[in-house]
Amino acid sequence: MAINIGFVSTRFSGTDGVTLEASKWAQVLEKAGHGYFWFAGLLDRSPERSFLVPEAFFQHEQNHWIYQQVFGKKRREPAVTDAIDQLKATLKKRLREFIAKFNIDLLIAENILTIPMHIPLGLALTEIIAETQIPTIAHHHDFYWERTRFSVNAVGDYLRMAFPPNLPNIEHVVINSAAQEELALRTGISSTIIPNVLDFENPPQIDVENTEKFWQSIGLKPDDVMILQPTRIVQRKGIEHAIQLVEELNDFRYKLVISHEAGDEGFDYAQWLKETAKERGVDLRLVGIHMADPMNPQINNHDQLSLWDVYPHADFITYPSLYEGFGNAFLEAIYFKKPLLINRYAIFIKDIEPKGFDLIAMDGYLTRNNVHKVKQVLESPEIREKMVNTNYEIAKQYYSFNVLRRWLTNLITNFFGIDM
Repeated sequence: MAINIGFVSTRFSGTDGVTLEASKWAQVLEKAGHGYFWFAGLLDRSPERSFLVPEAFFQHEQNHWIYQQVFGKKRREPAVTDAIDQLKATLKKRLREFIAKFNIDLLIAENILTIPMHIPLGLALTEIIAETQIPTIAHHHDFYWERTRFSVNAVGDYLRMAFPPNLPNIEHVVINSAAQEELALRTGISSTIIPNVLDFENPPQIDVENTEKFWQSIGLKPDDVMILQPTRIVQRKGIEHAIQLVEELNDFRYKLVISHEAGDEGFDYAQWLKETAKERGVDLRLVGIHMADPMNPQINNHDQLSLWDVYPHADFITYPSLYEGFGNAFLEAIYFKKPLLINRYAIFIKDIEPKGFDLIAMDGYLTRNNVHKVKQVLESPEIREKMVNTNYEIAKQYYSFNVLRRWLTNLITNFFGIDM
């Protein structure tokens, strides 16, 4: 029995973690014979499967104004409540149209019932779920209580209602064990852990021409060594540690490349990184191209560069994040058989490190030993080969599409009594 599945979020576009993970889920569900469709405020999906509602984008001017009025403040003005209600009503109407147009049997809420970047959309979807009793998987990537910027707010009533809602027709999915424990402690809601995954059964297909295009687009020479920071430019990614690493490697051939754009949390951090790199004599290259989602076959074509065109040329990956819900870039580095430096963030220590990966790990700061090990890996093909092959086999066991398929089968069976 095939079902129609509706993915709902503020954005399915580009290479943010929520977009990438939703695309992977869609691939696995399609292979099982199900249909899937997209509802969001920013979309780069196939038009015949898409339902674009600009007001659903978290950076839409109406939502942006609401966000500014309710965070960092304790009191909510009546005009703000009215604005939330009005936008919620608009979005409820559009969600109903989406469900009707594509005959949706199951909703997958991607992080919009988790983090309050768009309060009216979270409220609208919660009310739709309650009123229609439509089966729903709430896929939680990072909760509001994990972010200090949400700690002072004037919307505690809304947060308790919809971020996340406790309704009988919702199956909750988290990406790590700490989130599972905290969700249960704070709300009494039980959840399933489904970690981020990649298709380790099938190694990446590399478009040689596109990888060369990327190399040329950032002005690298044939003998340059690319140290890749494959993340968005936000402060919690700890990119200053990558700058320090390249400085201490002390070789003019080493270039630090950041693959993703800035902007989700402002541009101040990006400017500071540029100034810091310049002061330390580090050649920092920021990719100015909007990267396509490599997991989305509907747009991933030869004419558009994707993240998969960046990794093949990388000689080494830096991933010194201070905090991650899981860590897409970690899996991507292993998928492309690249060695990496990782900061031992809390979820890595608890959920990933015990699996036995062979990595260069820092503990909040970069040591001489870390730098020495990076040099060893860069200069020894034998050490590098052993490291990346070991990591690939471990990831294949724990973080493959097969793992995702098993968990999604269980969740859908809970709702419909069918196997995928």
